[in-house]
Amino acid sequence: MKVLLVDDHPLILSALQSVIQGLGDGVQVTSASSGRAARETLQQDADYDLVLLDLALGDADGFDLLAEMRQTYPALPVVVISASDRTSDVIRAIDMGAMGFVPKRASNDTLFEALRMVMSGGVYVPPMSMGVDSPASSGESSAPATVRQAATQAGYQTHPPLASLGLTPRQTDVLALLLQGKPNKLIARELNLSVETVKDHVAAVLRALGVSSRTQAVLAVSQMTQQHGAFPTWRSTSR
Repeated sequence: MKVLLVDDHPLILSALQSVIQGLGDGVQVTSASSGRAARETLQQDADYDLVLLDLALGDADGFDLLAEMRQTYPALPVVVISASDRTSDVIRAIDMGAMGFVPKRASNDTLFEALRMVMSGGVYVPPMSMGVDSPASSGESSAPATVRQAATQAGYQTHPPLASLGLTPRQTDVLALLLQGKPNKLIARELNLSVETVKDHVAAVLRALGVSSRTQAVLAVSQMTQQHGAFPTWRSTSR
């Protein structure tokens, strides 16, 4: 397993490297202390299994670098490691294609769990960041109203087990690919379905989850998985 750590703080890089290497003897860790170094590393060798990306880099905006990585290396899982755990940052990162968001204040056990979930095809978000953002100086949350409502009213902390949603096997397949950030056209191709059929399945999945967008679905399923386990997996058999 090859992991690329991108952070401009030497102490954080050293600490993360020690934690990641503790995952097993076969783990190879490469560090990049800037956005430029990360780009050059991936240009020379894109054969990585995982990227851990800090949002606050001295020479680059972490969100911009995340967008570049998702576009240039769409199959490469990226997990954001950030000093922030604001709801708006979590949702923005997941919406841009990150497979996880781990606050730097998280424990080693939490990081292990996050990486295990991501490497098994899941998405990790921190449970505590699903509430309202910390109040700004004006006394109001810095997150848009729709973000606050999605995080608080959708009940991400108290979702029932995924199996209780009553999804069909095909809807479960669609959900698993949706959670990987794949668009409807690619889901249709992989499952040998029409795009219109995929749209119908996506709509049914969103209704079952009680959400109105893909990002909300990712957040909801991540919370359900952390509470109850059984992350949905895609089966390649056609039906």
